[in-house]
Amino acid sequence: MTMNNAARIVGPETVRMLALGHPWVVADAYTRDWPAGNSGQTVQLCDSQGGFLATALLDPQERIIARVLDRKRIQLDRAWLTERLRSAIELRRHHVDLDGSTAYRLVNAEGDGMPGMMVDRYGDYLMLQLYSAAWRPHLKLITQVLQELLAPLGIYEKSRPQKTRELEAASDSKKYGRLLAGKAAPQRLEVLENGLTFLVSLEQGLNTGLFLDQRRNRRDLMLRVKGKWVLNLFSYTGAFSVASAAAGAAQVTSVDASPGYTDWARDNFAANRLNPGQHEFIVGDCLAVLGKLAQSRKCYDVILMDPPSFSTTTKSRFTTRGGTSDLVAAALPLLAEGGLLIASSNHQKVDVADYLKELRRGALQTDSDLRVISLLGQPEDFPYPVTFPEGRYLKYAICVKGGSSTGRGTR
Repeated sequence: MTMNNAARIVGPETVRMLALGHPWVVADAYTRDWPAGNSGQTVQLCDSQGGFLATALLDPQERIIARVLDRKRIQLDRAWLTERLRSAIELRRHHVDLDGSTAYRLVNAEGDGMPGMMVDRYGDYLMLQLYSAAWRPHLKLITQVLQELLAPLGIYEKSRPQKTRELEAASDSKKYGRLLAGKAAPQRLEVLENGLTFLVSLEQGLNTGLFLDQRRNRRDLMLRVKGKWVLNLFSYTGAFSVASAAAGAAQVTSVDASPGYTDWARDNFAANRLNPGQHEFIVGDCLAVLGKLAQSRKCYDVILMDPPSFSTTTKSRFTTRGGTSDLVAAALPLLAEGGLLIASSNHQKVDVADYLKELRRGALQTDSDLRVISLLGQPEDFPYPVTFPEGRYLKYAICVKGGSSTGRGTR
């Protein structure tokens, strides 16, 4: 059996996973025997008999040691990259409702056949994020092809530190974005989502200030909140709050641990000619704030919680697994009978069934009747292969508490 220098033999479990269409090769006893290679090198994955399986991108220092680019023998060159990017652009053009929106995902990693790479569009600018160092040697070519296909004003890269969990909220004043090509964007760039204006930062912070995967869910929320009292927990820069206020909510209360994000949320209100003074902004740990609101006998028609997968404040920490049930239990006493609890999580390692169990635990703790009336996920510009269940990460559960009466406590 003759193997070329680019060939890498994978074990039977990986052969099985590749046959099922999964795009990852996870490091194991077989990959430890691979010859040394460079990050970003394309390799041919083969079974023990030398049979070709796929072309993959090598990332020798990571747990995901290789990511499948194609089931055929290919070269990662300008022609291949142009074809993949064109395909991603066409999907958005034909299958994604972007009416009133200039911010959306253009390349969704595995979902667009470019595992470990994401490209977002923010108005006339593009934001590139690499979740695998294997793409870094190809960054110049990627930038050139994006310029040729889309002619943006500028292209940024937002770097992802390895230990994001250890970063304090204060780190979001640091510059994690850098300009790769074109001209610099304003420090606060205006983009549209569902006809509303939001301010994003392509340079500062780990994130831009707008989570694009919730676009469709915010549109859904706007149909449910007219005349309602809304509580938005982990409100971040206030995108859900702005959507609620613009759709005619009676009052929106936004709670977040970061004063910087809260100021940003007020700016987003102002950008849409919504008076932030007519709404309430609370800086504090969400669980602690819920306790104080309960003591004041506050009551809301809609409570929304979209926490990060993991967050740390000076007084407490939150994790999706285990933390969600406590959050639900603390929120339900503040929710009117017949009101909506909307719970969302982007934690990839918690599947839908486990997430619903967290909601169940929270409901049982308060002896509440909680019924799911809708279970949504990410929008069409966040596609994922049916062979890659990890790609279906966003869970957005719309639940009704108890019966249909609308008795309320103190505002």
